[in-house]
Amino acid sequence: MNAPNAVAETPVFADRPELLRLSGVDKVFGGEVVALKDLNLDVRQGDFMSLLGPSGCGKSTALRIIADLLHPTRGTVEWAGGHTKDDLGVVFQEPTLMPWATVSKNVYLPFRLRGKSYNSVRDDILEVLKLVGLEKFQNAYPRELSGGMKMRVSIARAMVTRPRLILMDEPFAALDEITRFKLNNDLLALKSKINCTVIFVTHSVFESVFLSDRIVVMAARPGRVLREVQVDAPYPRDEVFRTSAEYAAHCRAASDALHEAMEV
Repeated sequence: MNAPNAVAETPVFADRPELLRLSGVDKVFGGEVVALKDLNLDVRQGDFMSLLGPSGCGKSTALRIIADLLHPTRGTVEWAGGHTKDDLGVVFQEPTLMPWATVSKNVYLPFRLRGKSYNSVRDDILEVLKLVGLEKFQNAYPRELSGGMKMRVSIARAMVTRPRLILMDEPFAALDEITRFKLNNDLLALKSKINCTVIFVTHSVFESVFLSDRIVVMAARPGRVLREVQVDAPYPRDEVFRTSAEYAAHCRAASDALHEAMEV
C-alpha cells in the first residue's frame, strides 16, 4: 500500500479479467449536441468504478449506453465472452418503484420480465431482501417506506438476479448524509456478497473515494475521460478509513482531478 500522502499511479488492478470495453464512443444528440467524444473505458471483473465529473460531462449518458438504453453515434461497446440481459442490473437516481405493488413484488419485476413465476423465485427475493435489511417489509407498499428504504428496494431489485454488472446513476444523491453513509456501507457489503462489478455515477468526491477502487474523472464539452484515480485501500472499508490520512489523500487527488476537469 502506498504511503498516506500518495496515490497509486500504476494500474494495480490490471490483472483482473476484462468484463466490458467502450472504444471510441461518441454520442451526439439532435445532430449538434456532443455529449460524448472518443470515450474509451475498460471495465474489469470485480471493479467498483465511479464516474466522477462536472454536470453535463456525459456520465449518465455513458451509463445508459452501457445499459443499451441509448445507442452510440460512433464507437463500440463490447462485453468479454458475450452479453445477455441477465448480466446487468440498473439503479436509477429515483427508486422508480411500482406504487401498487408490495416490496417483494417490486423486487420480483426482473424475474417477471424473464417469464418466471413468483413462487419459483420467492426464495431468491427473500434472500436479497434480507441482504438489504428489508425482509420484515416484504408485504409493505412504497408509500409506507422512507426514502432510504425505497432505495434499498431498488438496489435489491437490481441485485436479485445476481448480475455480473450493476449500473448505479447517483442513487443516493437525494438522501440525507446519515442515510447516504449507511447505504454506502451497505452497498460495499452487498457487492462483496454477490461478487459483482459496479459502475457508479456520482458528483461526490468523498463518496467516490469511499466506495471505489477506480475513479474515472470525466471532462465536459465534450464528455471524455480525463484521468483515472486509483484507490488501493483494502476492503471492507469503514469509519476508520473515512477518517484516515489515506482517505484524505485520495480525496485530494480526486478533487484535484475534478478541478482540472472543470477547467479544460
